[in-house]
Amino acid sequence: MAVAGQIFGTVGALSSFPRRLLAREVERQGGHLRRGVTRQTACVVFGRGLLARETEADIQARVEREAGEGRRLLSENGLLRLLGLATAPETSALTRQSLIDQSSLPPRLFHLLSLFDAFEHDREPYSFRDLILARKYAGLVASGAGWSAIVRSVHRSGQIASLTALSLHHKGSDAIYARRAEGLSELDGQLLLDLDAPDELALEELFAEAEAAEEAGDYDEAAAIYRRYLAIDRADSVAAFNRANCLRAAGRETEAVHDYVRALKLDPTFAEAWFNLAGLVGTRGHVNAARRHLAKAIALDHDYADAVFNLAKLEFDVGDLGEARRWWIRYLELDRDSEWARTAERGVQFVNLHLRSKTAG
Repeated sequence: MAVAGQIFGTVGALSSFPRRLLAREVERQGGHLRRGVTRQTACVVFGRGLLARETEADIQARVEREAGEGRRLLSENGLLRLLGLATAPETSALTRQSLIDQSSLPPRLFHLLSLFDAFEHDREPYSFRDLILARKYAGLVASGAGWSAIVRSVHRSGQIASLTALSLHHKGSDAIYARRAEGLSELDGQLLLDLDAPDELALEELFAEAEAAEEAGDYDEAAAIYRRYLAIDRADSVAAFNRANCLRAAGRETEAVHDYVRALKLDPTFAEAWFNLAGLVGTRGHVNAARRHLAKAIALDHDYADAVFNLAKLEFDVGDLGEARRWWIRYLELDRDSEWARTAERGVQFVNLHLRSKTAG
């Protein structure tokens, strides 16, 4: 998969490599690395920091949701390998299904363990050592260990390959132990290249706190937290966009415009920011600006149905029926079944009747 032209979104703090250096490398290769997920996100990178603040059920639901949107899911190591910053330690021809069949790991758990780099390889082809690990993990799961406990312990062990020679045990806690000659011991060790982790984790927690306040409807509080976040990371377009949404929901429209513009200065390809800015300036009577912003969103994302519909409605409201009809027809190419589609169909019919009566007259 090529990096150029792709937008990568991160969910959870990255622990294997400093995020700012990864963002720089992605940009160098012609892509974009954003925190969080937006409409244009093509690949979602699941950071291991997610394990420290989310339950297994929440993580699994997020993984399923992003996969259901057709996005490619990447582990931290998967992103490093895609960028050429790391290589797989061993080439092999073992398939994903082969490891599942020979280890009896449930496919869902196998996918989550791969996504959080519990194997040498994040995707097929897998190695023989991956098969050994899969069998060990299946035994731990059978003894009651959760997949997230396995992942957290594995990454405390240092080199994952070294686990193939150990007897792993689960003792009814969140930790996995190794049986050595002197008895059971924890899998201790430092995370690989754990550079600047405290700052990155603090940022991730701040972003998550803002998202939680936003989801709870406490928009003023969420905007304040996003502001603190942006004081630390001034280049995060998604945080600026999210803050603008919160300000708009709180009725602070002038401030919201400022942050939408800020998001677009940071990332001029941010189609959702163009769309939301168009909606905001449109309600304030700036029709021409709204038209330009919607057109920009559509130019960036040709299948952006909401933007197409809103542009059709805007043209209808100002009396440009020909343009309204053109955009409604385009909308119907994108959506044939919703209530909005029925509105678009009625709009096309109205314009056709109007044009015919005008011709007849």
